[in-house]
Amino acid sequence: MKLSVYPITYNWIRTVKILKVEEENPNVKSFFFKDKLCLKAKPGQFLMVWIPGVDEIPLSVSGVYQNGNVSVTVAKVGEATEALHRLKAGDYIGVRGPFGNGFQVSSGNVLLVGGGTGMAPLAFLAEKLVETSKKIIFIIGAKTAKELLFLNRVKSSLSKINSEIIVLTEDGSAGLKGVATDPLDELLKKEKIDTTYACGPEPMIREVFLITERFGVPLQASLERIMRCGIGLCGSCMIGKYRVCRDGPVFNSQQLREVINEFGKYKRDFDGRKIEF
Repeated sequence: MKLSVYPITYNWIRTVKILKVEEENPNVKSFFFKDKLCLKAKPGQFLMVWIPGVDEIPLSVSGVYQNGNVSVTVAKVGEATEALHRLKAGDYIGVRGPFGNGFQVSSGNVLLVGGGTGMAPLAFLAEKLVETSKKIIFIIGAKTAKELLFLNRVKSSLSKINSEIIVLTEDGSAGLKGVATDPLDELLKKEKIDTTYACGPEPMIREVFLITERFGVPLQASLERIMRCGIGLCGSCMIGKYRVCRDGPVFNSQQLREVINEFGKYKRDFDGRKIEF
């Protein structure tokens, strides 16, 4: 959804009560709450989440549920996320959004490649794809078995359709030993894939892009950048000519080709300077 068609209410901050907190792994938690506008979120869209007295940060929507709940999933990586991790059911946060362009749900044979907390929007997406796709192949990568995210959730979703789940961990403690991009070449040689989706560390996404380009398979990838406003005004999330908050966070193959010299190589720090991944 383009910013120009957002009702102004999407950018109003709403205070919501945390209804439930689930520990997904030792470093990642999901927070559940109710908000009417957030119920309209599509896979790949994000919220600006305010932790009172600390900061406001962008978080992907990790689920919209039939009971009216919405969830965001976050790793503990800094001051704001550590403060969020200390909150419990009954505490309050602020939310704005949903913002950005989400994934376009495709039919046919689809491939999902997720690494780390990139699994959050992809698990949500998989629940939509089972309604439209012919076959789903889901590659899930993590450093260790303890850090795998949403594996049981994905198994439950994909049990309704012709599907395959490939798990890889860097230390070999679950599934195959390796990284999420390792099976791609052989898989794309033997399978006809109509669309690939990816989310995770950007260098991983770049590798997915380069491989899918060789096979002529369209890619939709969700990128992450520092976001201060979430609505395309501040420019802190620039990649090439694009603002990730407004033009993304999901980008297609054509857009990624246009930023190939920066995509997966550089990001910007809080001062706007380019730094290497």
